[in-house]
Formats: sequence, C-alpha cells, structure tokens
Amino acid sequence: MNHPDNSQNSPLGKPSEYPTAYDPALLFPMPRQPMRDALAIHGTLPFFGLDSWNAYELSWLNLRGKPQIAVMSVTVAASSPNIIESKSFKLYLNSFSQTRLAEPEALLELLRADLSAGFGAPVQIALTLPDAFSNIKIREMEGMLLDRLDIEVTEYTPNPSILKTVEGESPVEETLVSHLLKTNCPVTGQPDWASVQIRYAGPEIKQESLLKYLISMRGHDEFHEQCVERIFIDILRECKPQKLGVFARYTRRGGLDINPWRSNFSSAQQPLYIRNARQ
Repeated sequence: MNHPDNSQNSPLGKPSEYPTAYDPALLFPMPRQPMRDALAIHGTLPFFGLDSWNAYELSWLNLRGKPQIAVMSVTVAASSPNIIESKSFKLYLNSFSQTRLAEPEALLELLRADLSAGFGAPVQIALTLPDAFSNIKIREMEGMLLDRLDIEVTEYTPNPSILKTVEGESPVEETLVSHLLKTNCPVTGQPDWASVQIRYAGPEIKQESLLKYLISMRGHDEFHEQCVERIFIDILRECKPQKLGVFARYTRRGGLDINPWRSNFSSAQQPLYIRNARQ
C-alpha cells in the first residue's frame, strides 16, 4: 500500500489565499431566481421568510493595532434578489482581520453597506462582543422527533413522490423535527449537515414518508437556501397543507452557519434563532 511522503502529496486541502486587507469586492452574490426556476417557482413567491447567518470568526484591529473579536448575526429577507456564496462571505469577513477601525460601530457601518449591496436588499446585523458571549444560548428545536422511527431507507436522491398523507383522517396541526438532513455544497462537494423543523396544518403527513424524503436529500448538491425551498415546495405540492413552515439550522463550515426559514401563513412567528447543540 502506497503512502504519501508528505502533506504536499496527500489529499489534504491545498492552500487558499485569504486577503487580510478590507475588500468588499470579495463578496460573490448569486441571483436566487435561477435556483427557483429549477423548482418551478415563478412570479409571486409561494412563501415568505428569512435567511439568518451566524459568523464566529470575525476579527479586526482597533486603532492601536490590538485584535478585536465578535460573533455576528446577519438576517436578510428571502425576497432579496441574491444570496451570497458562503466562501466569498468568509473571505470578505477575513479581509477585516488586519483592518484598523475606531470602534465596533464603524465595522457595523461597513458590514451593513457591503452586505446590503451584495444581497440586493437591506440586512439586519448584530454583533455580540466578548463581554456578552455568556448570553449566547443553546437550545434544540421544538417538535416531535422523526428520527425515533425505525425505517429502512433505499433512496438518497431527492424523490418527492415518497411523501404521503394519511387518507380518511381529520386534518392535523403539528410540528416535526429531524436531525438527519444532509446535502452537499454544489461548489466544493463538501457535506452540509442540518436539523430541520416542519410546521404544518392540513392532511396528516405520514411521518415515515417524511423522514425517508428528508433522508433522500443525502446525495443532493444544492445551496442551503435552495434545499429548504425544495423541501417546502415538495411538501406543499405532494401533501397540500393549508399552512406550512420549513426551518433548517445548518452546522457551521468555515466559521459560518446558514439558517433558512420559509413559511406561507401570515400568523407564523419567526423561529427562534438560537444555536442548537451541533452548531
């Protein structure tokens, strides 16, 4: 069996250039509509919602050159015309690492301007500074856990026909949760892991079919936001609930996690954007 002589010959990741001078041009916006065209979403959106990002590797210098750190949260409406490719987001944030700023408010001003331009819509940004780190809580999603079901799985590419409803029963309103959602980045092929919460009212969805459907995403390449919209659209079309909300919390990669939420009922409250144990 052959072994590499050193790390240069191994399959380890190769070096990447990480600019350390502030550069908003590093952000790479991508239009949402082509992704929605692939899901046959045209015209008026069948949902509203938010994408919430958390960044755990944000650092800059104060005017005396001392490093500063913060955890950042960014929220943007699902109606914004663009998403931002996540590695470009990371490179952009890293470009602050040797940038001197007088105070956190100066950083916030740059972030708001640059990210609003990238997403093509206003963003909400909050910084948690080290003296408030203890306020960051961990909490799991509420709902009945689908993962308790003992099922046999044979499909690992998206198949909405797996989804079934219970016939002849009264409509239900329930919240279901699974930690078994896994997809792949369409750019790098790296795995993306998530917990997903589904709130709905309407014909009762067979729980085994829903769990099998979520697992069928396991070999699929798609951005986080598009995956959540695919789940929403597939459930809406196959199960025909009167109300539907889909919320996913992805584990972080490159110091960033992305948490899309889509809903079609106006009384729906925003989900609690609180980290779960895997984040």
